[in-house]
Amino acid sequence: MIFDFMLTTTDSQHQTNLFGTDILNQLDPSDPLIALAHKIPWHHFDDQFSLHYSKSKGRPTHPIRKMVGLLILKYLENLSDESLVVQWKRNPYYQYFCGLKHFQCQNACHPTELVKVRNRIGSKGVEEIFKVSASIHGSNIEDEAVNIDTTVQEKNITYPTDGKLAIKIINRLNKLAKDCGIQQRRTYVKEVKEMRLKLRFFRHVKKRASAKKAIKRLRTIAGILIRELRRKLSKDQLNQYEDDFILYEKVIAQKKNDRNKIYSLHEPNVQCIAKGKDHKPYEFGAKASIVATAKEGIILSAVSHTENIHDSKTLDEVRKAPIQEAVCDRGYRGKKEAVGAKITLPGKGLKKDNRYQRDKKRKKCRRRAAIEPLIGHLKSDFRLSRNFLSGTVGDEINLMMAACAWNLRKWVIIALTGIFCPLNLAKKWIGITDFVKKSITWLKYES
Repeated sequence: MIFDFMLTTTDSQHQTNLFGTDILNQLDPSDPLIALAHKIPWHHFDDQFSLHYSKSKGRPTHPIRKMVGLLILKYLENLSDESLVVQWKRNPYYQYFCGLKHFQCQNACHPTELVKVRNRIGSKGVEEIFKVSASIHGSNIEDEAVNIDTTVQEKNITYPTDGKLAIKIINRLNKLAKDCGIQQRRTYVKEVKEMRLKLRFFRHVKKRASAKKAIKRLRTIAGILIRELRRKLSKDQLNQYEDDFILYEKVIAQKKNDRNKIYSLHEPNVQCIAKGKDHKPYEFGAKASIVATAKEGIILSAVSHTENIHDSKTLDEVRKAPIQEAVCDRGYRGKKEAVGAKITLPGKGLKKDNRYQRDKKRKKCRRRAAIEPLIGHLKSDFRLSRNFLSGTVGDEINLMMAACAWNLRKWVIIALTGIFCPLNLAKKWIGITDFVKKSITWLKYES
């Protein structure tokens, strides 16, 4: 009875509604997200993306500002789609950033809605978001010299080996036969398990020969299953899965030194890129180019390349902003000018250069090293280390949104240090001057 009485009293003391009024009245107005929400021109996104929506057909959609805000928060806070929806429900600052005036106790949307929005606006729509993130910096982006460097945006795939690919092909073919109701002569499930065990010790000297035989046998099994399915599938089914069979046959036939190899079945466009790292000799993904201003470090351009080309050949695609000089590392050797911009590389000064010109070039090349930690922050803080979006379009979207998050975070840091820090310094300076005045009057009084 006492316990029931305690429950009734505590339940009656609960406040009915915490955020019943305007949500801004309950939040800290100096929070960075609120300042950023007031700075971003949201009406620009309404004008650009309204073409992708219909007012009369289909289910009513979520507001454009809400979905664009969710895409920005995903990369600003380094969250997945599922985690973002949950955190949005719990955080009133997230809701205000997305344009809500009253606190909501429900999820923003289903996580798959973010996938649909990315597919709807595409890479061109994400590029508009990125341009806005750079334009809010105003005149800071008008820098004559820029720093350019390339990195690798790794794809969400396992480390590729010939044995792994062959086993995946066999499993897919067995599943396809089961779904189509085809009676196979043999599935080779038991033998595949034995071959998988032999592949585990491929680096051992005494077991390397048996591992090579296992790889050869797995490729033979995959070829047998492909030919059997080609015979037993109907014409309509064969036309439906013909592209998959061509992909499987190409994977089985590829050799060690072939070009344009396939490293993943679900991501066939992945490239193998060597950047000379001791801890990671090969990275599997897409090459990305970053262009940042030399003074402030604001990203002006971010391009994902579909091929593993030399760094000097990426300059024509990267240069989208009006610049006069691009400072690069020695990996860009081979070009002195690209689309009207001068290319500056580190090296010995020319004999005709005076001392001032040599020192100026040395400072520019030293400042170029600032783009290296910038890329490190993009990977560790803004979801560039591992790309979970599919296809080449996913590479472009992930790269530009990571660059967008960097620019927005940069604006927040500049705004906070430019507005709030001088006020604090002024208060400290006023206190120091008062102390000096008091000390002078005290000395006069003592004298």
